[in-house]
Order: sequence, then C-alpha cells, then structure tokens
Amino acid sequence: MAILIDPVSVEPMRRGDIQRVAGIERRCYAIPWHENAYYTELSNRSACYLVARLENDVVGYAGMWVIVDEAHITTVAVDPIHRGKKIGERLLQGLLEEAILAGATRATLEVREHNVVAQNLYRKYGFREAAIRKNYYTDNQENALVMWVDDIHLDSYLQRLRELRHELYVAYDERIRNRDELR
Repeated sequence: MAILIDPVSVEPMRRGDIQRVAGIERRCYAIPWHENAYYTELSNRSACYLVARLENDVVGYAGMWVIVDEAHITTVAVDPIHRGKKIGERLLQGLLEEAILAGATRATLEVREHNVVAQNLYRKYGFREAAIRKNYYTDNQENALVMWVDDIHLDSYLQRLRELRHELYVAYDERIRNRDELR
C-alpha cells in the first residue's frame, strides 16, 4: 500500500490566514505566539511568512526574517494531523527560495535538541550544527541547536535545491499517475 502526499500549495500568508495559523500554533507549541504577533510580522518589511494549503485549508506555516544577506528562519509548523506528508519540507524549500530571491547568502535557525525529525530535514538542505543555546525553550528548559547553511546563493546550492524540489514534486506526480493506472 502506498501513502500519497495530498496536493499542497505554498503561498504567502495573508491576514485572513492568521486565525488558522494561530490554531496550529496552539496545537504545536506549549507557549504559542499571540495572534497579534502574526499581524505585526505581516507588516514587517524584513519578514516573509508562508502558509501551506490543502483544499483551501491552512495546514502549516513558516516564517523568516531576511536582514542584509542573512535569513533567520523563525518558525516552521505543520498541523499535527497533517504531519508526515512532507508539508514542512515544502515550507522550508519555499522559505529558502524566498531568501535567495531577497539576496540572502546564508540561513540560520534554532531547533529543539530532541527534535531529530526536524534536524534531519534541515541537514538534508545543508544546515549544520553551529552552537547550542542552553535552556533556550522556556516551556521545558530544553536546549536549542543553532544550525546554519552558507552559500545558498551559489550555483551548487541552487542546483541542490532544484534536485530536492524535483524529488519532492515529481515523485508526487509519479505516485498520482501510478494510483490512477491502478484504477
């Protein structure tokens, strides 16, 4: 039996998405951002926030700031009932593409020390561990790994990003074709 990825679009976050984003935030984090933080972020010229939509419903979101040549990924979250469908990866890829378009040459983020799934995704996209922030997460005093990827503007990284996009989207198209052939 094959598991199919639902068709998901990644788009800029709009004001009308914020209530759904806040609901996902509450399900994902013990200390969620307040809804008003997202309204502020949407007016921040240095910020870029994306949502993942499945049949017009917001099922994930991600955000970053791009300051000078550095992208700082501030959040990536997927509704728990939609995890395992590569939605977080699509959002990450969207952020990295937007960062490159905005002139970033490197990107950074913090991830919970025990979130191995997220760490593996970030490593797949070239991030490496650079530091540990002790007791960074106030809900349980968990450490954060600081991860970086450099040279995201170089042709070699852009090629890798294209290859990962191809794996993500073409593999989905092939699964849909195979499913349709079985009918």
